Amino acid sequence: MTPVRILVDSLADQGLTNAQMSNAREIIRRLDSERFHVSIFCGGVPDCNIAQRPNTRLVPLPQRRRTVRILREFLLGRHDILFYVKSSPASRFYLTWRRGWKDRRITVGTIESQSDVRKEPTITPEAVDLWERTVLRCDYLFSNSRSVKQSLQREYNLPSEIVPTGVNTSFFTPAWGRPANARPRVLFVGSLRPFKQPQLLLNAAARFPEADFFLVGEGLMADELKARIEREQIRNATLTGLLGSEQLKDQYQKADIFLFPSAWEGSPKVLLEAAACGLPVIARQDYLPETVIHGETGFLAGSDREVFAQLQELLSHPEQRRKFGEAGRKHSEQFDWDPITRRWEEVFLDLMSKKTARAA
Repeated sequence: MTPVRILVDSLADQGLTNAQMSNAREIIRRLDSERFHVSIFCGGVPDCNIAQRPNTRLVPLPQRRRTVRILREFLLGRHDILFYVKSSPASRFYLTWRRGWKDRRITVGTIESQSDVRKEPTITPEAVDLWERTVLRCDYLFSNSRSVKQSLQREYNLPSEIVPTGVNTSFFTPAWGRPANARPRVLFVGSLRPFKQPQLLLNAAARFPEADFFLVGEGLMADELKARIEREQIRNATLTGLLGSEQLKDQYQKADIFLFPSAWEGSPKVLLEAAACGLPVIARQDYLPETVIHGETGFLAGSDREVFAQLQELLSHPEQRRKFGEAGRKHSEQFDWDPITRRWEEVFLDLMSKKTARAA
């Protein structure tokens, strides 16, 4: 069988924390190397799991004029499928130009957030326009949850199939054998942006002085949050900054509760990572995350008031935290990257079959 040749519009560089890029690397490393040849760009030291994968080609990128090199690969590369198309000048040029010539290669875009992006003030009109002219112009679109699929249909009248975001359950594991914390630890992981509502962690820290609150991430609200901590002397709140994967796992394993008050999401992978590490999760019901089962693996809140009430309940009942954490770990295993990648393999083979049928 001739391998399906896939060009992944992402970077293989080790240590990159961008969610889409890390998702792409997780899928690539698991793809059957006999059935799928993969090409992926690399601007530095590659992730060893990608570099050591058989039937893999790393496309080196220069420090300057990367758009030209990427576009050249889009136009001249020997691939059947262009996967994980990003919002970039190179993909914009390619997706515009390919209409003028008979390019039969398949383009695949992934949608991992709500599609009412024009309502989110931290996303510029220019960024929205680029996204509409790149990812949304792909031949096939795949959403990572029912809510994301419905949002895309509602906002743009575009259909999509669902393939969930996964989690590495072999890496993100519970540390239930550790001694109990003297004080409960509440964890947030995510970019420090307004729609993520990290300020609610500081509100909670002031309201629950008996617990310690840790915020992992960076973003445009970082200075504002630091200043508030100092001004109000919130001594039980800590900003850790961005962490590498091992340090992040350690934070999950040390925590007792995962609090994620973001109101505008697709299917955030941090919910799965926390659950895989055995944490009860408090999230918002605004985007109906399928990775949290209300009352079984954690809570879904409809308001800030409910967030605080649910946090109070978990802080007061260690046994409930344990019960939710065990159920969350079990639920997360349904989203392990191995079966998710098998689903992507089925998608790629199905798309190639459709292409062959059209050409016949």
